[in-house]
Amino acid sequence: MALQIGDIAPDFEAHTTVGRIRFHEWIGPRWSVLFSHPKDFTPVCTTELGYTERLRPEFEKRGVRVIGLSVDSIGDHERWADDIQATQGARPMFPIIGDADRTVANLYGMLHPKADTTFTVRSVFIIDPAKKVRAMITYPASTGRNFDEILRVIDSLQLTDKHKVATPVNWRPGEKVIIAPSLSNEEARKLFPDGWEEQRPYLRVTKQPA
Repeated sequence: MALQIGDIAPDFEAHTTVGRIRFHEWIGPRWSVLFSHPKDFTPVCTTELGYTERLRPEFEKRGVRVIGLSVDSIGDHERWADDIQATQGARPMFPIIGDADRTVANLYGMLHPKADTTFTVRSVFIIDPAKKVRAMITYPASTGRNFDEILRVIDSLQLTDKHKVATPVNWRPGEKVIIAPSLSNEEARKLFPDGWEEQRPYLRVTKQPA
């Protein structure tokens, strides 16, 4: 059965560019992002990994560990890192899994035979400290991912875990949010003493809680 949101992220052991890891142990009490790229020494992936490294302080600020994967070898990953640094101005310091036998790719459903029978698609898994998969995003090989959007999703998940709110379309941190429909007005008044704008009984907009 395909991995779904809310499932426990499969644990595994694998060789990476920073040594052998056990995934759940490596995550620890943090959030994590596991993302696959189709192949080393390819143009779109080169831009993605360079940008992800430049964003690493933003991930760390949110308590998120990032780990990449492709079906190439650790040796290829390390040689490719030289190209990434030369062309993107940043050398990936986060671990990259060498998944030549496709063990992890198969665990996470990263191989899509109708797209390619050999290489992983551009999959993203956002995993919370309880090791649950909270979001999954998949792109075709020809389309580079929007890692700013991945950060935005993490911001939304962390905010909505803490407060009884949801985030509306195109929400950015600091903008107004939606009070969870499960809350009665009486309950909402206790949690949101500054009030809200009721556009419909089920659509109550308020400022983002701190």
